[in-house]
Amino acid sequence: MTKQETAARPQIVVRRIPFSFDEGVNPVWHPTQHEWAHMFNGASLTMPFLEPFLIKTVREAIKHVDDEALKEEVNGFMGQEGAHYKNHRRLNEILKQHYPELAEVEAEMAEDYARFQSKSLRWRLAYTAGFETMTMGVTEWLIADRSKLFSGADASVVSLILWHMVEETEHKNVAYDLYMHMYGDYWHKVWGLLCGSWHVAWSSRKAYIRMLKRDGRWNRIGSRLKVWSLVGQFLIKAGPAMIRSILPGYHPMKVKDPEWIAQWANAYEGLPEGRIPLLDTKNKDIPAQFA
Repeated sequence: MTKQETAARPQIVVRRIPFSFDEGVNPVWHPTQHEWAHMFNGASLTMPFLEPFLIKTVREAIKHVDDEALKEEVNGFMGQEGAHYKNHRRLNEILKQHYPELAEVEAEMAEDYARFQSKSLRWRLAYTAGFETMTMGVTEWLIADRSKLFSGADASVVSLILWHMVEETEHKNVAYDLYMHMYGDYWHKVWGLLCGSWHVAWSSRKAYIRMLKRDGRWNRIGSRLKVWSLVGQFLIKAGPAMIRSILPGYHPMKVKDPEWIAQWANAYEGLPEGRIPLLDTKNKDIPAQFA
């Protein structure tokens, strides 16, 4: 890393935002995109299992690190991830009131991550760095296409999603730097990207299939085509970010962040203490300003 790159590293701000989801929130939080809503719901269900696993992994790894700047960034990473999964858990509890079968998926994920916890630190850190790399592509997709994906949807859910994406961008370097600092093995890094991305996507899929089945949509051709269309969009939009991450000379810091990220962070700084940063989803452009 050059001095210029180091100076330009994003500030990792731990925001203790308590999103309050009305008990009456519709699980199909986007009135015109049923499948998209449930695909995100499936991803949300993974967070209270995935993110504690990531936190435990980097907390163990940091014991072997002498670099104080990296330690500080890892602490910021843990703070942000902890806030994320607690808010997702609030939403997930509401989802399970409508879809009790989601508890089956949670039980499977609990078993998966308990098993993963017994694997080597190198394995777990590669998984962590790989998943975090994938989220960069997801962030670019969701923010670039936010009008198409979120316009007219429930403001509380959309605000949770995009806040999460902002902070994923702020700590985008941390897991990668920690892995490279401790191991730096190329093939483990590639494997971690594939394994971490696939495992979370597969767990999410188990959840959204159950929700779509209960809603009577999974066996409809139109519904299935919408799902595959969204999977295709993910591969087209997020895929390039994953491919570039395995190229020689790659570092997350070299990837330019969407301007909307900085606009969101600046708008949040101007909020009175205790305010939840709710975006205006009635505005088609969903600007980075809060109601």
